[in-house]
This record gives sequence, C-alpha cells and structure tokens, in this order.
Amino acid sequence: MDNDGPSRTALITAYARAYHQIVDRPLIFTDPLAARLLGVTAEELAELGTPTTDHLGDGASDRPRRLFFATRARFAEDVVAAAVAAGVRQVVVLGAGLDTFAYRNPFPDLRVFEVDHPATQAWKRERLTAAGIDRPETLAFVPVDFETQTLAAGLESTGFTRTEPAVFVWLGVVFYLTPNAAHTTLEYIAGQAQPVEVVFDYLQPANTDEDSAHQQARADRLADVGEPVYSYFTPDDIAAQLRALGFTSLEDHSAPDLVTHYLGGSARFGSEPPHALRAIRMLRASRSGSPGGNWVVPSSTPHAT
Repeated sequence: MDNDGPSRTALITAYARAYHQIVDRPLIFTDPLAARLLGVTAEELAELGTPTTDHLGDGASDRPRRLFFATRARFAEDVVAAAVAAGVRQVVVLGAGLDTFAYRNPFPDLRVFEVDHPATQAWKRERLTAAGIDRPETLAFVPVDFETQTLAAGLESTGFTRTEPAVFVWLGVVFYLTPNAAHTTLEYIAGQAQPVEVVFDYLQPANTDEDSAHQQARADRLADVGEPVYSYFTPDDIAAQLRALGFTSLEDHSAPDLVTHYLGGSARFGSEPPHALRAIRMLRASRSGSPGGNWVVPSSTPHAT
C-alpha cells in the first residue's frame, strides 16, 4: 500500500474495468465512469492496451483476468440489486479502491459506505473532483487505517446502522489479509442485523506442481510491489468458517465458471481454465431473517455449486 495514493492492484483493477468497456464484446459489466475516474480517454486506452503501472502481467491486457474483474463486479452488483429489492438500504464496500458503484448507484434510497485506507480515499476524491464526477448524497467515505482504527469505529462514525440489514461487498482484498484478520472481518459482518450478506473473492491453494509454481511466481511479483499474499482457503474451510458464524446460505463459484456463465458460454478459454483464474473463487454468503426473508439472486447469476 502506497501511502501517497491507491495500491498498485487497485489501479490495475480500475484500468482493467475501463479497458473492458472498449475491447470486450459482449460486455459483462458496464461502467461508463471507469475511464473518467482514471483520467484517460477511450482512445488512450486503446493505444496503451495496458497501463504503464501494470507490470504484474495480470491487468488490462490479460483477457482472462480482465474478464474476471468485470465478472466479480457484475456479480456483486447483481447481489446488491436483489438485496435492495428485498428492502435493504445499506451497502458497505470494503477496500473500495477505485470502484464506481456509488456514483452509478441506481437506487435513490440506498446508502453506500466506501471503506478504504485514508491515502487511497484522498487520491480518489481528488480524481473525482478532477473528472467532474459528483459525490452523491447517498455516499459516505469511511477512511480506516487498520493500524490505528477498527472497522466498527470507522463505520459508526459515518452513520452506518448496525441494527439495520446490510450487504457487504469485499472484492480483491481477502488474500492480502492474514487468515485471522479475514476472520475478524467476517465476525463483524456476521454481527449485523439480519438479513445480512457478504460477497467476496478468495484464493484456494494450488493442487498441482504447475499451478503451485504459477501461484508462487505471482505472489512474488505482488510482494515486490509491497502487496504480499497472506491467505489461501479451501472451499470446505471457508464454508465451515462461515457456517460457524451463522451464515446459512452459501454460493461458491470458480472464476472460470462464473466468467463463462456471464458470457453465455462464449469465454473460449480452451480445454483448461487459464492459470490466471484457476485459484480464484467467488463466494456469496447470507444470513436470512426478518425483514426481507430469503434473498434470491437474479436469474442472471448461476446456481450455487
């Protein structure tokens, strides 16, 4: 994490979302603000292909990973839409980075809480001003430096209500946390008034020598830019943790399956999933209760695995 701005991976993700808008068809995820927030035009994106900041080899120019970044955002926003239809009026975006949902929010009474490091939020707010992107009244910035402040304190200071239902969106973060830190956050989420839901992606351990070597090489590159990977979970392990915390409904999808679903089978990854996606999984967990009952994800999302 660079204390003068966003993390390198937050920039890569934002460039990938912007590049997706101009090179991929069909679109999985529509984000007309991604390029504006970065301060680049469609022409500049097309010329660059990949941002100069992307020397990890897994950003805008890497199609499988780019499609997954679009997919996880689409999946999360589909879940949010279903929750809003059920009466939920709070969404917390943990590690918001350069996400733009709050500025495209189609639900006039949905409050969005963006949680992130103070440096990232300061840089983002400067970019929003420079791009002429208005801050909606429904948005609350929640700057949290986890070395000195807790998530609970940060949210409570900005008007978040623990006694009301909420959705937590937690993308591209879990693998950079220790298992204990990830579990602490899940405990906090589980303590929210029901119904409560969380959507996040995580990495599973490699199960072949080839995948292990690829995974280690990428972890080394991330460590070199100050963003080391600290946690991997098997699907059974993370499911057991969530059930122990009281989550009663779980969906866990592999990244290739989820991308293929949103592309209607047109992902064309070949006979085997690409290395970039083999370890990545996307999970949705919920605790249902009054008000709202069971939440149903729209038919555009796949069935539980």
